[in-house]
Amino acid sequence: MPRLKPVVYGLYGWTPAYGYRYIHPANRRTFEWLEPVGKLFEKIDETDEWLLLRYDEQQFKVSPELFKELYGRPAFSFGDLVEEVNPPAGRAAHRGLISDVFWDEATDRATYQLVERKRKVRQVFEADELRLV
Repeated sequence: MPRLKPVVYGLYGWTPAYGYRYIHPANRRTFEWLEPVGKLFEKIDETDEWLLLRYDEQQFKVSPELFKELYGRPAFSFGDLVEEVNPPAGRAAHRGLISDVFWDEATDRATYQLVERKRKVRQVFEADELRLV
């Protein structure tokens, strides 16, 4: 069986001010709605002209020019089932799937948002506040 490629993580610092030539025409509207700045993407494929990036359950074709590969690996990735380690007294721990991964370039760290029972939890968690279930 062929060896699977390791997941490559990175940032795509595109805003509408850059223009739309960086985004494949089929993905322009949804990519703009995503507001990609500060979000961590998985690079899943590439050709000479386009990169195929994944964010949660969505895939986008984008120009490789603005992709910045990160060499660190986040503690969690999209779809991981996690739970809150130390919830406040009187409240059950949040438990759900990772739906958003945000990257802070200043601290070189990821934070996470999760979906619990089909609803996004408002709180954004640090890696040490969560554990895999």
